[in-house]
Amino acid sequence: MSGSGDSADPRLGLTVRHQRYVPYSHAHYGGNLVDGAYVLGLFGDVATEASIRADADEGLFASYSDIQFLAPVLAGDVLEVSATITKVGRRSRGMKFEARVLCRADPSRGPSAARLLDTPIVVVTAIGTVVAPPQA
Repeated sequence: MSGSGDSADPRLGLTVRHQRYVPYSHAHYGGNLVDGAYVLGLFGDVATEASIRADADEGLFASYSDIQFLAPVLAGDVLEVSATITKVGRRSRGMKFEARVLCRADPSRGPSAARLLDTPIVVVTAIGTVVAPPQA
């Protein structure tokens, strides 16, 4: 937290969630594995919406301070990605990101079979900073 009294800022805790099906055209590796950059792109999307909701501007993604690839993302997954504003500075916004697999293809039951996971799998987490433009 910054010293600007942001603990009372109503933007703190703002969370945006998107859900996305991962098409087979995004598999780049054996076993229908999808590269980690795919999820980072989705984090950019939720960061943009969070910035619009918080500051009425798309903002500029400045950096990641931590990225953890915890489990594979596969073609046929349904992902839920979220961004939560954790810090509000004068122009910077700290965000926490998470990607979870909600559904996964189940080819053992047939070529188009899939299943809803009883417990979602957290596949990627990150912490990043978005910068808002100066106020006019």
